[in-house]
Amino acid sequence: MHEGYIHSIESMGLVDGPGIRTVVFLQGCRLRCRYCHNPDTWEIGGQRAKRLTPEELVRRLCRFKAYYGEKGGVTFSGGEPLLQKDFLLETLPLCRAAGIHVCLDTAGYGIGGYEDILKLTDLVLFDVKHVTQEGYRCVTGQEQEESMRFLETAQRMGTPLWIRHVVVPGLTDGAAHFQALREYLKTLRYVERIELLPYHTLGVSKYETLGIPYPLEGVPPLSAGELQVWQALLEQDLRERNNQ
Repeated sequence: MHEGYIHSIESMGLVDGPGIRTVVFLQGCRLRCRYCHNPDTWEIGGQRAKRLTPEELVRRLCRFKAYYGEKGGVTFSGGEPLLQKDFLLETLPLCRAAGIHVCLDTAGYGIGGYEDILKLTDLVLFDVKHVTQEGYRCVTGQEQEESMRFLETAQRMGTPLWIRHVVVPGLTDGAAHFQALREYLKTLRYVERIELLPYHTLGVSKYETLGIPYPLEGVPPLSAGELQVWQALLEQDLRERNNQ
């Protein structure tokens, strides 16, 4: 039995998938996104991590089932949940047996086992870091290939996707970038929703606490209103594809 290293559990999540959801933030991430607001989830172990068995976690989830309704369930986030592959592979069947809808919030940067995980997953919130290899490396400090391996597996298996993309001034914004993003997203299938997420600075204090320099010092936050035009275009593209 594999214990999971868990950063925190949010019992009433409203923005991490459909309906009301329990969001389980797992420890561990190999990416070092310049805008990351959860640097305290980078390491898998450590004194701050809570350790739970799959059975212990699912018992907690079942206590919230009355709130899920027809659309809600659990979302495994992070960090990068795919780094705790063995824990997921033991936990997801228990969720399915309990009738709990399973969503993964992921950048696809795990350690394999993707097909077995996706067989037990109802929805993936996929974080598109950038549309080019150079841009991906600039944003995350890593190469793009592992993320693409996960996405290719999800596409082959027909896994429903919600696409998310964080917009950062000077990094993932501008007309040329958004047009490239539009063209890239048109190549993906099984996309149900697309969300542009405005860059914010809510995690800056965590860097100060951990003694880590903040990579985007001085970059101003965005508001959702500043992204309305591009959000509308992406939604229009999606409607047109779904109506074909």
